Amino acid sequence: MTNLALQHFDHAQLSEICPAGEAWMCEVKKGQYFRIVDLEGNQAVDTLFISATNPQERYSATDTIAQNQQIYLEKDTTLYTNFANPIATIVDDNCGRHDTLGGACSCESNTVRYSHDKYPMHSCRNNFMFALATHPVAKKYALNVRHIGPNINFFMNVPVTADGHLKFDDGISAPGKYVEIQAEMDLIVLISNCPQLNNPCNAYNPTRIQLIVRDAE
Repeated sequence: MTNLALQHFDHAQLSEICPAGEAWMCEVKKGQYFRIVDLEGNQAVDTLFISATNPQERYSATDTIAQNQQIYLEKDTTLYTNFANPIATIVDDNCGRHDTLGGACSCESNTVRYSHDKYPMHSCRNNFMFALATHPVAKKYALNVRHIGPNINFFMNVPVTADGHLKFDDGISAPGKYVEIQAEMDLIVLISNCPQLNNPCNAYNPTRIQLIVRDAE
C-alpha cells in the first residue's frame, strides 16, 4: 500500500492505522474532531458511537433518520442517540454519502444472504464482540454485547431499490477520501474495519484505514 493517502495534523491527539478487517476502539472528548480516512478506497467502516457519560445512550439510526428526514448521512448531518440527543455532527466529508441502513455483517447474515458455508467467515459483529470483550476502553466502561446497536457504514454504498429493498453496491469512495465528525458529547467509538468478502462494499478486498483524533482549533 502506498502511504500517499495518509493524512497528518501537527496537533493530532491520536493518529493510528486499523488493519484490514480488524476492530478498533477509542475515546473522543466533546468538541474534538474524529476523522476516518479511506486509504485505498471503497473500504466499508462499520462504526458505533456510545456515550461515555451514560453507555446506555448510543447512536440511533431511527432517531437520526427521523430528525434529518433523509436516509443517507453527509456533511452537516447531525447524528442522534436513542435518547434523541445530538451525539456527533459530520463537519467535513469528501466522499458524498454514507449508509445507516445496511447494518453490520454477521455469521448469521452471511449465511442468509450468501450460503451456509459462509458461516465461519470473519464478520463485523465478531469484531464488535471481540473488542467489547478485550479492549481496555470496553473494560473501563463495563461494556458488553448489549451495547451493540445499529451502526453507521461509512463509505458504504447501499441504495434503496424501487421496490424498497437494499442493494449492496459498488462503493463511491476512493483513496484518500475521508469523513470527519465532531463529538457533541464525550464518546466511545467502536469500529469494525469491515472484513466482508461476499459483496462489493469494499471491492472484495478489505484494506487499511486511518483514524485521527484532534482538538478543535
